[in-house]
Amino acid sequence: MGMNKMFGLTGFQRDLLVVASGLEKPSGQEIKDQIQETIETEVKHGRLYPNLDTLVERGLLEKGQHDRRTNYYQVTEKGSLTIQEQLEWMQSQSKALPA
Repeated sequence: MGMNKMFGLTGFQRDLLVVASGLEKPSGQEIKDQIQETIETEVKHGRLYPNLDTLVERGLLEKGQHDRRTNYYQVTEKGSLTIQEQLEWMQSQSKALPA
């Protein structure tokens, strides 16, 4: 994915990663609820879970089980570093953001 791994992600995937980083081992449903509240648009399961799976495959999220029916997602160290790199890049490129 290059130096800044966020560039290899869609905007929706970046948003999912950031939302997951702000929650403690959230379920997919918790991430979905938070995203929907933020973007004020319904997110279908068919969009949510494939994108979460992509983040897991890229090592940015870890997927585990709360119980037999509910998975949780946790941002990995690689995921946290990716968010930090994106923030630093945005600050270096924009005069609108504090350095």
